[in-house]
Amino acid sequence: MKRITAWRRRPWAGYAVVLAALAAIAGLYAGFSPKTDRAEAAGTADAQADLANGRQLFNQNCASCHGLNAEGTKDAKGKPIAPSLLGVGAASVDFQVSTGRMPAMNPGAQMPRKRPIPVFDTEIKTDYSEPEKREAAEKQKAQAEKNIHDLSGYIAQLGGGPSIPTADQVDPTKGDVALGGKLFRTNCAQCHNFTGQGGALTGGKYAPELSKSDVTPTQMYEAMLTGPQAMPVFNDSTLTPKDKQAVIAYLVQTREEPNAGGNGLGRIGPVSEGLVGWLVGVGLMVAAAMWITAKKPKKLKKLKNS
Repeated sequence: MKRITAWRRRPWAGYAVVLAALAAIAGLYAGFSPKTDRAEAAGTADAQADLANGRQLFNQNCASCHGLNAEGTKDAKGKPIAPSLLGVGAASVDFQVSTGRMPAMNPGAQMPRKRPIPVFDTEIKTDYSEPEKREAAEKQKAQAEKNIHDLSGYIAQLGGGPSIPTADQVDPTKGDVALGGKLFRTNCAQCHNFTGQGGALTGGKYAPELSKSDVTPTQMYEAMLTGPQAMPVFNDSTLTPKDKQAVIAYLVQTREEPNAGGNGLGRIGPVSEGLVGWLVGVGLMVAAAMWITAKKPKKLKKLKNS
């Protein structure tokens, strides 16, 4: 103890303690900082791999129509073959690809909804009895979801645009159903019918049916946000995120309501029911009355007279 006390009283002892403390701090920093660097490097590598996968998917499935740089293409007469994808955003790509509208095999007046191609098919059934087949199907579905995400991210980094909505934004349980019904009837019913049954438009186009269960809330939100094909764009200044969520809540509740009985007749209420009742019911009654009061055939008259 006397030696330690004597050492502490020397003039350079304070400097030695400070240098030792700095060395200890440097050692701790050196021990922890490589892990952070490795984590950041791994995240950067994963992001680069995602973009590389997105670019590869684009080159294989989209570039032949939209151009190698997504700038769009035109024919020899200058007529557009496929539009530019610069600035359309991830939400538009996710909608078009997840609904099978893109890649388009046979371009027409409007691209119909169909099952996505295998690399983007997230609708693969996983109800197999064999565990190995079920696991393989789940892996394939997860890879398809990643492919859509990577392709959407690649297009988004080319020119920005609306992003894919979050799970909270498309949660129908958090939407105001009454407000959603009012907004839908004001902005959407002219084309999609009052209950989302769809309808015909001009030029061979049509408003698709929204009452099917395969139309997900995310796709509804993306359609309002991006305005695919003949649909107008309802950006956040036209319909706020809360408004879009309310419309989704209304559509989900409407399609889950069972029919009271018989044919739904578009589920638009007493107008269609009264029309069918008048045309069919009264029509049959008139036909029956005309049949009853009709003149008897000539053969029956001859038999009666004889």
